[in-house]
Amino acid sequence: MKLGTLTLDSSLDGELCVVSRDLKLAAKASHIVPSLREALEKWDVVFPQLDVLYQKLNQAKLDSSFPVSKGNWQACLPRTWMFADGSAFIHHIKLVRLARKAALPETLQTVPLMYQAECGEFLTPTQDIPQIDFAHGTDFEGEVGVITSKVPMGISPEEALKKIRLVVLINDTSLRGLIPEELAQGFGFFQSKPAKSLSPFAVTVDELGSDWRDGRVHLPLQVKYNSKFFGKANAGQMHFHFGQLIAHAARTRNLVAGSLIGSGTVSNEDTSVGSSCLAEKRMLEQINDGRIQTSFMKVDDTVEIWMENSAGQNIFGNIAQKVSKHA
Repeated sequence: MKLGTLTLDSSLDGELCVVSRDLKLAAKASHIVPSLREALEKWDVVFPQLDVLYQKLNQAKLDSSFPVSKGNWQACLPRTWMFADGSAFIHHIKLVRLARKAALPETLQTVPLMYQAECGEFLTPTQDIPQIDFAHGTDFEGEVGVITSKVPMGISPEEALKKIRLVVLINDTSLRGLIPEELAQGFGFFQSKPAKSLSPFAVTVDELGSDWRDGRVHLPLQVKYNSKFFGKANAGQMHFHFGQLIAHAARTRNLVAGSLIGSGTVSNEDTSVGSSCLAEKRMLEQINDGRIQTSFMKVDDTVEIWMENSAGQNIFGNIAQKVSKHA
């Protein structure tokens, strides 16, 4: 199943829709449940009804359907109660730590890194990334994320995989210029991690077919920067799978239905596939050429993030954003 959210002035959560497998048609599902946030809280009750609607949509049996291109789409999940962002790609951790001359954690390969991110209002997939000051070092970070049902404290990684309801893409915008000073205070990210954006559409695991296995999405994450190829790193090369990330987040607390867990920036050791963020490219330039040539994002720079299945079909729709000067 594929789900999206239309803008609805009367609700911060928008209006839930089912979206056809080929991303051409959509149909409102608000008569079943108003929003995706509420659907996740009532999943066992509403999923069968949503699935019936989804099957009819794919069979072109809904007179109420409309073209996806005509929809005013928000982030698939406009807001939620928890966003815990991991860092499951070891190569990315090594490069960004090297960039800020920080030591690697001794538990790098045994304990996931994770921080609690902004989730009260996600940017739409096409909304501008606001820039207050170029010196803040605006960077995009292409990620995969999963959205869970309610997760009990102390769950095992294997059982945690069963709690995954949806898969999404994330642009985890970061302000690299603020990170070193903020971390030096010993209290983690905050100002350096502003509002994020999610893909327009979320999909159930079965939509991924054999590309979902071992708690990972084994597909390249496509990234363009200023309309040019930037990266196609394979998201399947996560060191920690999503069950491990969920279990880590739930070690000392329950996770409410609708919790978003991020993979961290998709990154591969094979540098020929490019990168999913500017920080990595800059560090590789320093290592290979002795100097950094790529600047962080400036006003009017653009980033596009999407993922295709093995048949070349777009799965989640596109995150396509531009940097704009914050008034």
